Amino acid sequence: MADKFAPFLNEADFTKRMKNTYFDLINQTYYFPQDGFDLQDGYLFFNGVSLKYLIEQYGTPFRLTYLPKIGDQIKRANNWFNKAMRSNGYKGKYYYCYCTKCCHFQHVISEAVKHGVHLETSSSFDIDLILKLYEQGKINKSKVLVHNGYKTEDYLQKVLKMNELGFKNSIPVLDSMRELERFKKAKKPLKIGIRMATDLQPQSDYYTSRLGIRSSEIMSFYKNKIAKAKNIELKMLHFFVDSGIKDNLYYWGEFQKALKVFVELKKACPTLKAINLGGGFPVRNNLGFEYDYKYIVNEIVRNIKETCTAEGIEEPDIFTEFGKYTVGESGAVIFEVLEHKKQNDAEHWYIINNSLMNTIPDAWSILEKFILLPVNHWNREYQRVNIGGISCDHSDYYNSEELNQQIFLPKYENVDKEPLYVGFFHTGAYQDAISGYGGIKHCLIPSPKHIVVDRDETGNFVSKVYREEQVPEDMLKILGY
Repeated sequence: MADKFAPFLNEADFTKRMKNTYFDLINQTYYFPQDGFDLQDGYLFFNGVSLKYLIEQYGTPFRLTYLPKIGDQIKRANNWFNKAMRSNGYKGKYYYCYCTKCCHFQHVISEAVKHGVHLETSSSFDIDLILKLYEQGKINKSKVLVHNGYKTEDYLQKVLKMNELGFKNSIPVLDSMRELERFKKAKKPLKIGIRMATDLQPQSDYYTSRLGIRSSEIMSFYKNKIAKAKNIELKMLHFFVDSGIKDNLYYWGEFQKALKVFVELKKACPTLKAINLGGGFPVRNNLGFEYDYKYIVNEIVRNIKETCTAEGIEEPDIFTEFGKYTVGESGAVIFEVLEHKKQNDAEHWYIINNSLMNTIPDAWSILEKFILLPVNHWNREYQRVNIGGISCDHSDYYNSEELNQQIFLPKYENVDKEPLYVGFFHTGAYQDAISGYGGIKHCLIPSPKHIVVDRDETGNFVSKVYREEQVPEDMLKILGY
């Protein structure tokens, strides 16, 4: 956890310079308390919610979704963009889209659309989800629906059905030039977008994304195909950077490439009205997290404004597709430490009562960091530890070496009086989908119960069990027993 010091101090020197309790360690290393995290009577609170109360009420392990955080994130981003547009004299509009793939749960998407977001889909079943929301009266046919992803025949047919049903702002974004021929089957006028292929930046080398259409081919594709197609109107240019919106040369380089393509395309295509900045904002993955959201937003708006003014074209509407940013910080997973194992003089292992591979798969698959904090025993001395799950797989752990950070937690002692509880925070995006929520789990370790916390009209917290922990019958039925 105390990764700020890791490059400069060894463990012995680090310990000497700090006081002895875990609270002192955190208090002297970070600004604490901070947004979303506070300590009351020695127990951790998450967004004002007492984790001690939830543990006593529901037991562990459990997955937690705090719904009001979703609205908070949406409001912040809307404010940043609207203020930047006003200060730069920007004439286009801002559209906040939520990527359903980050978390498909009904309670999550229903909370997001309450705050006026538009929606982005990725595959065929997403359309069924959209239609359910419409049947429930949670969206109407004027909602902007951006359809990304490769269009299988089933996906494409459902998008065409949306258009026929009168969803007037349903916009399929072409991932391949071949998709245009199939969309020509539309019985009513259809708005479309083009996804521009970008150069991605993995750890080792650059490569061009398999997704989208080469920037060098977009203009000829428009002039020779799209412009001649009946019932087809090009409305949007979409570009996506996998690493998200970051203040570095790589991102701004891809951003400028997209702007150049937009300008050229806009001069030939008067119906082009929007630029879609795929790739989202980051979420906090440590207590020392720093990211200047306001500055980045202003730079985006300013650059588009200046480019359009210089080229003599109207400023486009700006779309963003924020998935992880929308829901990531609303989630947490709470565990009990079952045992402390000291395997050699240097290694301390805390074994938790579920599998990390199953509950936060990004931690082992892509070495994603999450905020890790104890719920209790902040007044105890601390030690450097590794966290291990109860599956038989050697990869089922969360340690300091591969994550390039040191993990400190209170010492495991006197647990007969009160066990040590720990939480991984800001886990609300992707983890359920990647782990296969409610399905077969590694070693048949069950999915934890899922707790949803909201506020009622008076501002009081209310919690409920969305789904209980899996029971043997759940898995045996899937397995054919």
